[in-house]
Amino acid sequence: MLHASRAQPTPSVSFLLVGYLSMSLPDTVTESLDRVAGFTAFATVGALGLTQDLTHAVLESIGDMEGADPEVVAEETLCLVATATARAAEVGLEEEADHRPSIVQTLLDLPFTYRDYLIGKAMVADQNPELSEVGEQVRERLQGKREFYTTHLPEGQFPGPHALSDKMELWMGRVSPPKLPETPQERLESLGLVEPTVAHLKLVLAYGRRGAPPTGDSPAERQKA
Repeated sequence: MLHASRAQPTPSVSFLLVGYLSMSLPDTVTESLDRVAGFTAFATVGALGLTQDLTHAVLESIGDMEGADPEVVAEETLCLVATATARAAEVGLEEEADHRPSIVQTLLDLPFTYRDYLIGKAMVADQNPELSEVGEQVRERLQGKREFYTTHLPEGQFPGPHALSDKMELWMGRVSPPKLPETPQERLESLGLVEPTVAHLKLVLAYGRRGAPPTGDSPAERQKA
């Protein structure tokens, strides 16, 4: 059984605390925090959705081929997408100097956050705290994968189509089982995976620069219209 380490405040007290903090913050600070929360949620949802799409496409193309490892594909893909998303955010948030470092780090840490969620969910479901040891093994694997992609996707540079294609070719080589008849470049082109990745990164970049989702439906966009 998992036990809370300390008592949590009652809902009424929590509500009062949130209300007090909201009332005590200047409007400009509140608006800035809203933008940070909205942007981070937008980029995270996009990164996880893209990761699922890329992972599904790769696994479907591989099938039951010997040497295929769905776990490796998922981990490599999430580390690639999280790093590329963080680089796009870093460029797009040039005007948010106060919040940019924490947002970028949050996106870079997305593979570890997702790992923590899955391990925690399994621990609660199975009531087995020993699963935390498995979590540490996963963390070590993810650390090496993230270092690979942060090295190949430099800080302060938006991953454009050409550069991203080169890096995704490396990714395709890492997630593909041996002895495939096609090269990683040929597989990448035949599956058409660069274009949706670039589209995701452009969306993140646009949101960062405009301070609102690039849909035309936000209050800020309606005011501009």
